[in-house]
Amino acid sequence: MAVLTSPIAPTHDIGGARFTSLATPSLGSTDTSVWMVEIDPGTPANPHELTREEVFVVLSGHARVQLAGHEHEAAPGDAIVVPPNTPFALSAAGADPLRALCCFPVGGQARLADGAAFTPPWAV
Repeated sequence: MAVLTSPIAPTHDIGGARFTSLATPSLGSTDTSVWMVEIDPGTPANPHELTREEVFVVLSGHARVQLAGHEHEAAPGDAIVVPPNTPFALSAAGADPLRALCCFPVGGQARLADGAAFTPPWAV
């Protein structure tokens, strides 16, 4: 399938963060998962690591990025590249929600502080 129609509503809501799966293996992609994330201001970041590189492109709002012990801010149009096996957390900076497009290789997993690895449900 060459064109995947965008869902009319987020596919996953975890309280303060909404994920909309756009291209995933369950939708027809084979190598790359793509989704939209929207994070409300004040939603706490969830620190984790990734087993594969992940790329975010900020569409609106501003991102507070904690990456390998350093804090950064990203604005609309900026790309955030998260290397594998690097401590990472993302949250909205400022009064507006953060909206970003995310790309992650199929088969990549997230790993929480306790070492438990899982495939994000919006990427399958």
